Amino acid sequence: MKTLQTIRHIVDKILSTVCCILFAAMVVIGTYQIVTRYFFNRPSTISEELLTYSFTWMALLISAYVFGKRDHMRMSFLVDKISGKPRMVLEIVIEGMTIAFALVVLLMGGITIRSLTMTQKTASLGVHMGTIYTVVPITGALIIFYGILNIIDLVKGKKEDSSGAEKE
Repeated sequence: MKTLQTIRHIVDKILSTVCCILFAAMVVIGTYQIVTRYFFNRPSTISEELLTYSFTWMALLISAYVFGKRDHMRMSFLVDKISGKPRMVLEIVIEGMTIAFALVVLLMGGITIRSLTMTQKTASLGVHMGTIYTVVPITGALIIFYGILNIIDLVKGKKEDSSGAEKE
């Protein structure tokens, strides 16, 4: 069990670092875009494409990270009204539905869309669209990974508080 928590911690660190790097890159690229557009009157199409794809990657990866922390937005009006074993069962069902969605739509659908678009190239960067869409199955796999860990935590009766410390 300790090994799974160690792996979760490593994946959390990698995801948060990648998202921070993507955000920092977006700030630099956005600044470059503003300078070229308004000071030199020559907008950069490459920077615009980079910003679009960086934002998409960051949004998807950070959503997987948030699912792992169980801080995602959810309608908890039903879950908050029950406690004990029924609450745990409902939370496991919710995690299972999330895993099913991630498996079918993000992982399987992402792999399909990735393979279908490997012949298309982006307009400015010249990168295969399948490469850009790689983030979709990666996000699906991460959400499945986190969902399984969340179910294990629910069954074991462990929860994390907002500081990241485990509590029973």
